[in-house]
Amino acid sequence: MPRVDESAPAATVATRSALPLRGVLTTPVLAGATVLAGERGLDRTVTRLNVMEVPDVLAFVKPDEFLLTTGYPLRERPEALPQLVADLDDRGLAGLGLKLGRYLDDLPDEVLAVADARDFPIVRLPEGVAFDDILNDVLGTMLDSQAQRLARAERIHRAFLQVVLRGEGVQRIAEDLAALVESPAVVVDLEGRLLGAARLEDLPLPDPLAADATVSIAQDDRHLRIAGQLLPCVAVPIVAGPRQHGHVVAVPPDGRRTDDLLALESAATVAALVLTQRMEVQAVESKYQSDLVHDLLRRVDEPDDVLRRAAGFGWDLDRRLIALVLRLDARPGVERPDDTGRRPPLASTIRGPILERDPRAAVVRFSSEVVVLTAAFEPPANGSAADGRAEARAFVGELVERAGRAAGATVSAGLSRPVEDVRDVAQAYDQASRAVTLGREIAGRGAVTHFDDLGAYRLLALVEDREELHAFAREVLGELADDTDTTSDLRRTLQALLDTGGNVAEAARRLHFHYNTLRYRIEKLESILGPFMTDARRRLDVQLALLILRLRQDG
Repeated sequence: MPRVDESAPAATVATRSALPLRGVLTTPVLAGATVLAGERGLDRTVTRLNVMEVPDVLAFVKPDEFLLTTGYPLRERPEALPQLVADLDDRGLAGLGLKLGRYLDDLPDEVLAVADARDFPIVRLPEGVAFDDILNDVLGTMLDSQAQRLARAERIHRAFLQVVLRGEGVQRIAEDLAALVESPAVVVDLEGRLLGAARLEDLPLPDPLAADATVSIAQDDRHLRIAGQLLPCVAVPIVAGPRQHGHVVAVPPDGRRTDDLLALESAATVAALVLTQRMEVQAVESKYQSDLVHDLLRRVDEPDDVLRRAAGFGWDLDRRLIALVLRLDARPGVERPDDTGRRPPLASTIRGPILERDPRAAVVRFSSEVVVLTAAFEPPANGSAADGRAEARAFVGELVERAGRAAGATVSAGLSRPVEDVRDVAQAYDQASRAVTLGREIAGRGAVTHFDDLGAYRLLALVEDREELHAFAREVLGELADDTDTTSDLRRTLQALLDTGGNVAEAARRLHFHYNTLRYRIEKLESILGPFMTDARRRLDVQLALLILRLRQDG
């Protein structure tokens, strides 16, 4: 350790280690030190010590220094002390340590007031302690602290490395983290589902945590809500490349600690590796799954072979099934929604509820949709319907709502009729695909449509010659087929008349028109369409033409 050269402007001892000033004052050599002002700033970080021997020390100080002085440089200018304290604080110093009594008996009240206002610690150093001793002891303490941190970092690194080498999962990461930080720890995905948890019994929860409980992380990553309780926490995001998978969270009993953050960051890194590895395995398996479903959608020549391959994925296709098709709806001005980055893929957000209801269901992600083959829904024992359609719609409606929240966009879905044979899966898929396409066109984004709900649209969709359909619509509707504000307004009037069975008074009420105004519009419509109010055949043609217009965009 170098000696202090009293002829030099200042003597500095620096280290890469760091301690809060509060910790520096616990070293034995400073046991008798007294904090005179700025006590709220004792958590400032100290990375170096400096000794002030000249009045113009500002040119030589650096951030995070604990500056020591006898007051000798200021003995003739004590009035300069308030400004000096402000200048030292502006330069980011950790604090000022003074020896009082020989050159400076007391600090003026103005100095203490400035220090308190700025939370800048001023410490009275013990009598009879040499600066050399302070420098030596504090530096030794800082180096010891750094050595302990490095040793702990090595233990943390080795502990989590073993998780990867042994092929263990996220649950083991949570257990190791809880042991390292001596507090409850959880690993959660972006939806707040628990991927791993340890020592949850230590949390102040009124009831045991349910198996399907979720955890929400505050935006500041310092609080979490679990089982209705808001608790302080330390949360670190799990990030691999452009995708965020969730958070690693600890709930330390004494708040945020640097050591905890080190362990959390290491745990998050290993969790990213484990989850990425899992995703790679799932991607390979998903390819084989999608290949099998593609085969089902073409032709099934050997049903037994298909059933055997499906069983290898845990699927049961040898039963009464329905097909579901779910698609993300494009946002305005966006060709296709993005389901990458921070947001989980559509398939992963709906897989849990589907498998909870039917563990042997098939959930497969295609390029632009998710296809589900699951057990057909049965109506309640006392229900009037015999096909379970209402139950299926209600379940899929919940899926669509859940997936839409996770994706940040609306999701549309189509449902098929039940099929009894694996060879009919292609037919079921075709029905569900038509239902989601036509349902979205009819009802808009976010529609949940059963194939049997399509009515006449089903028949129109079977006509392959779309030009012939559009020609029919234009022939029947004439100028009403044009896409203008005026024709759109007239078509709304026409639709209201058709929906009310030609009841002029009811149609006027729905449209908020005066009766005579609607009579005038009917005359105008009949001049274009003919006597649709009295001619049933012409009225049917008009209704079909309007349906075709609604399908035009899809065609």
